[in-house]
Amino acid sequence: MEYLYAILPWVLIFGIFWFFLIRPQQKQKKEHQNMLDNLSVGDKIVTIGGIKGKIIKLKDNNIRIRVSSNVDIDFVKSAISRVEEKSDSSNKKLENNEETETEKK
Repeated sequence: MEYLYAILPWVLIFGIFWFFLIRPQQKQKKEHQNMLDNLSVGDKIVTIGGIKGKIIKLKDNNIRIRVSSNVDIDFVKSAISRVEEKSDSSNKKLENNEETETEKK
């Protein structure tokens, strides 16, 4: 019984640590991966280095963005920090997916 009282505070500390630190980080990582999986040509993005551009080519794990006229830069997908604006075609795809999900319900 004494061992239980000695271990219980450590278990509680670990549980609190996991709930407030590890779990939110896993959720954020999952959201970022979902964002990377939904990238499409025409999306306006920002890289982790702060470079803004428009996606002009997607291939496997690599993307090409246009940052200015006649200035294209190749990146790996993991270098994308966020999407500033989705392209019109991807917005239409999202709307169609939402409509079909609503119809299924």
